[in-house]
Amino acid sequence: MNSQPAQGLPLPNTAIAFLWRYVTLRPWHFATLLLLVVGAASCAVAVQFGMKLLVDAMAQGREAAGHVWLPFTVFIALIVVENLFWRSGGYLGCRTVVASCADLRIDLFNHLTGHPMRYFSEHFAGALANRISSAGAAAGSIYGGLAWKIIPPCVDFIGAVVVLFTVRFSMGIALIGAVVAVASLITVMGLRGRSRHIDFASQSARVGGELVDQVSNVWTIKAFSARHRERRRLEQAIGVEARAQRRSWIYLEKARVLHDICLSIMAGGMLGWSILLWQDGQITPGDVVMVSALSFRILHGSRDLALALVDTSQQMGVIAETLRIIVQPHALSDTPAELAPGRGNIQFIDVTYSYADGRGAIKHLSLDIPAGQKIGIVGPSGAGKSTLINLVQRLDDVRSGVILIDGRDVRSVSQDSLRSQIAVVPQEPALFNRTIYENIAYGQPDANEAQVIDAARHAYCEEFIRSLPEGFNTLVGERGVMLSGGQRQRLGLARAFLKDAPILILDEATSALDSESEAKVQMALDDLMRGRTVLAVAHRLSTVARFDRILVLQAGRIVEDGSPDELRQREGPFQTLWQAQGMELGKT
Repeated sequence: MNSQPAQGLPLPNTAIAFLWRYVTLRPWHFATLLLLVVGAASCAVAVQFGMKLLVDAMAQGREAAGHVWLPFTVFIALIVVENLFWRSGGYLGCRTVVASCADLRIDLFNHLTGHPMRYFSEHFAGALANRISSAGAAAGSIYGGLAWKIIPPCVDFIGAVVVLFTVRFSMGIALIGAVVAVASLITVMGLRGRSRHIDFASQSARVGGELVDQVSNVWTIKAFSARHRERRRLEQAIGVEARAQRRSWIYLEKARVLHDICLSIMAGGMLGWSILLWQDGQITPGDVVMVSALSFRILHGSRDLALALVDTSQQMGVIAETLRIIVQPHALSDTPAELAPGRGNIQFIDVTYSYADGRGAIKHLSLDIPAGQKIGIVGPSGAGKSTLINLVQRLDDVRSGVILIDGRDVRSVSQDSLRSQIAVVPQEPALFNRTIYENIAYGQPDANEAQVIDAARHAYCEEFIRSLPEGFNTLVGERGVMLSGGQRQRLGLARAFLKDAPILILDEATSALDSESEAKVQMALDDLMRGRTVLAVAHRLSTVARFDRILVLQAGRIVEDGSPDELRQREGPFQTLWQAQGMELGKT
């Protein structure tokens, strides 16, 4: 693969420009492939001329038998050269097309991951993944179809016209007129049917997303006895897809029938014409054989060409639909400027943020968090707690105001360099279906084995890892299903230990754990928070009772700000929450 030259360039949002992009990445590969295919197709036409020479030599009678062997040698040599061209083109095409399709899928994935998180809440994850796979398959079909189904018939046609000019000029003109008329008719039909193909591609992607959504929520389906309900829902979605597919397919069949009728008339007419000319003594028997062979070759080749053009139109629809959904401009701009490692000071200056539908989540919030301070963020659901920590990570942009980290506007530095300074431990750590070692090392890909093991030890998970049959090489299953909630949480902590970032975000890191698991995780958290700036969203106030400072959010505003002891003495919202959770004054 060779996607490196394309990095940093925006992806085109039209199918033709998108496909051409990957041709320009390998110009010599595609140019050589073109020459090989044209050479092979030219030899195929020349073979028919060689057959004419052989038949004419044989028609001279036995007394001229010695003249047969030269045309025979030419005929065999052309077949050998044609096969060499085809096989060389096949080898080069395999390497070129496969690598190009791999590059474009990687580029689509790279562009996809640049969208803000709200984009992923609006689309099925399965549908997005399916679109990328479908675009790769469609591009492979287009590149391959162009090389082996579109260019060869075009060369056959040009070669046939040239050869027919040598037989009779009017035959060449007639062939041009017939093929242009048929090609125009098929092209018009292909363009008119494109909307049907795009609709089928869209419905297919939607069904793929629906399937992934149902499979990923299979526990919920079982728990609520919803198998039959979900089956009916899937039947409905697949029914819509099937109707779209039938409309696309039937249209293809109509185009094929029309093409076959037109080309059969053309081939029969050319053969009948050549026989009449032979009867009048104007052409030789070899000419009749050659005209017949070329006509039927054009018949079959143009059928392949028409089908390939219609299929290409369908595949272009698939790519166009993928680009429409995925290759949208990124809502978050990026910059190559790097955020240098710092101490972790965070400032919000008159920050306002609202959702796409206009609902406000953060309103004119100003906040200064010195480096090394531990901040607890509490409040009712919908108060803006998660939004606040998402804005620190720049998972979305503020509508107004500024967020500074170590004096730098988060919008003025690259997203990757910003997030490299932040470690996050969510309520449910996202684990890949990879080994425990790989999941921990995800926090720092360059870490060595000793560092990974040390991070596991600090997160109090080395013991349970060693007890597993494969130890650190144990696969955790999809989203870590092979591990308990407490074990997954401690792996998330180990990942954060390894990342060793100056800012730590804890998003309900212990709320879903039992008492025993919570105790172990809390010990690991105490070690992890030491010397870092910490922002911890918490519903369990006990987890932030020893923090330096508590922020109480309501309706996107800070209504209380102070140490836990200060807030408990104010008889305000924090004290109300404290009492609601049944805590005694001074309990930690």
